[in-house]
Amino acid sequence: MTGVDTARMVSNLQRLIRQPSVSATGEGIGECARLVSEILEENGIHSRLLTVPGHAPVVYGHLSGRGGGTILFYNHYDVQPAEPLDLWEHPPFGGVVEDGRVYGRGATDDKGEIVSRIEAVRALSEAGELLCDVKFVIEGEEENGSRGIHAYLERYGDIMSCDGIVWEFGYVDERARPIIGLGMKGLMFIEMTARGPGRDLHSGAAPLVQNPAWKLVGALSTLAGDDGRIMIPEWYAEAQPFSETDMEAIQRMPYDVGAVKEDLGIERFVREQDALQAKEDLAKVATCNIAGIWSGYSGDGTKTVLPARASAKLDMRLVPGMEPRMQWSRFRDHLSRNGYGDIETELLHGEPGIRTSPDHPFVRAVRDAADAAYGTHVLSVTYPETGPIWHFSTKLKAPCVLAGGTDVHARLHAPDEYARIDYMEKTAKMIMWLLSHPSG
Repeated sequence: MTGVDTARMVSNLQRLIRQPSVSATGEGIGECARLVSEILEENGIHSRLLTVPGHAPVVYGHLSGRGGGTILFYNHYDVQPAEPLDLWEHPPFGGVVEDGRVYGRGATDDKGEIVSRIEAVRALSEAGELLCDVKFVIEGEEENGSRGIHAYLERYGDIMSCDGIVWEFGYVDERARPIIGLGMKGLMFIEMTARGPGRDLHSGAAPLVQNPAWKLVGALSTLAGDDGRIMIPEWYAEAQPFSETDMEAIQRMPYDVGAVKEDLGIERFVREQDALQAKEDLAKVATCNIAGIWSGYSGDGTKTVLPARASAKLDMRLVPGMEPRMQWSRFRDHLSRNGYGDIETELLHGEPGIRTSPDHPFVRAVRDAADAAYGTHVLSVTYPETGPIWHFSTKLKAPCVLAGGTDVHARLHAPDEYARIDYMEKTAKMIMWLLSHPSG
């Protein structure tokens, strides 16, 4: 099998990093979409921009192989904001190469993964070794909730048909083992607002006026216990059970409790889980996380104020089988039953979770490809993060697997995000193996 052109791959990543593409603000989105399309074309992959009114363009790429099925790569070219800028040691949009790493916003999430896959396809195609037809779907709203992806799949689903999907990324652990993921959790992102008096008041009015902050805290306390377990009735009613094969995969997955605690900067897990229980919980426990909460005065010194409102943002991870609208209905009913029905709530985003069976032939093919490139791999039944994986897998009726070269310490969404060049090389080789060997 032909080799990887590392210099070309790194140069393409630098080009992409140097083009900001922040979906939260819209900065550079159109320009980056055109640049991604240009890079695909430069590497022999036919490309065009797909559009849906009101949403960022999707870059679509296609290249025919020797007819051994079709594999689709899902990626995204948008990135998180770079702030806080003063915490970066390397320019966030500089693409600096240092000590075998490429630094910059989007270096690994997700531009490094994009160029690794492009390089794999280019190398195989030029060598005449591309067995599969290949498709790229590279969107520009993933970091903003992928709000347009359903509309894109409805409009362009026919040209995206495939036999298997390789998702946007895959972690590589501390021992250089790629973690092959079979699915992701779902998500509900909710905003809650409790209102009190018509304006902020002197706190001397507290004997007469209900403080909305206390009301909000009371409502939040009914959602989950101190251990994080959700207390809403019937919450797990439709949760997809784990198969015997799933449980065997969870048990085999390595997990260093001490290293995880050190990395997270904590001394204990919330329920004092051992390694096995921690792995099971990461895969099968739905969560209710308070992502932000604010009310009243939070500056220096004192201000005796009774605030007019209090708000919180929640992200609630869902396990496969849970449908966001059904869970949203249970959430609202629960607040009403507990006397908090007048708290304003808004479902800002909902995404189901999904997972592929470990026994699927496509999973076996990806695992073999990982072994060929990295010499080993780890199997994860469910990644705890969320993306629009359910929409692709159900609409295209294709299995979906997470595989890539994202270092687990690559500082995703944080200052000095980086991509490791050696992992980019190995990932390109993994993809080359997948595209040049039958999957059964």
